[in-house]
Amino acid sequence: MKLDDLSRFIERLPFASVDHLRPLTQGHAEVILCQGKTAAQVVGIAERLVAASGSFLATRAESVHQDALAARFPRAEVGELGRTVYLPPEPEPEPTGRGTILIVTAGTSDLPVAEEAAVTARALRNRVARLTDVGVAGIHRILTQTELLRSAAVIIVVAGMEGALPSVVGGLVPVPVIAVPTSVGYGASFGGIAALLGMLNSCASGVTVVNIDNGFGAAAAASRINHS
Repeated sequence: MKLDDLSRFIERLPFASVDHLRPLTQGHAEVILCQGKTAAQVVGIAERLVAASGSFLATRAESVHQDALAARFPRAEVGELGRTVYLPPEPEPEPTGRGTILIVTAGTSDLPVAEEAAVTARALRNRVARLTDVGVAGIHRILTQTELLRSAAVIIVVAGMEGALPSVVGGLVPVPVIAVPTSVGYGASFGGIAALLGMLNSCASGVTVVNIDNGFGAAAAASRINHS
């Protein structure tokens, strides 16, 4: 494809260039990051994505974005906890990933990041399962779930504090583990840096780490693995 031909996939708005080539280059439609955008801008981008594909996913959606998108698209699913808004295609297609993406949280405080990952994984056409509040402060909680852990195709582990849980999970399973450090913790956690460094230094093989609070990035990586 010539560069001149690519322009037909780009829809230029006064505030954005909506990329309709993304399904071919990335395997899924462009996702709207609401952070730093006005509600009107987010709705405008969503309208163009819906016109092209009948669907959209918005992340980091604050209440003003959620309200505006819900008003414009009554069928959209607002996830207040994970700050997502998802308008599924109608009818919603069956998952195409080869297995299940299991999302594991160390504590209830990690759920906002985990929910961003869960909604994203679903939007990328994966089966999703959840295992919540099984951190190392009560390690017997995760040790009783080895059957569920080993049934997953990919595991996303979301943890704050010292970020130890991905190492535990990585030592129990033969499948890829994607670790997500969260900004949950007291002063010396440094907004998630302590968890990030702990995960980067994991002695468990097969653990990959994404950025702090990046549930979306973890789900995108897990989806690629699950579709490979």
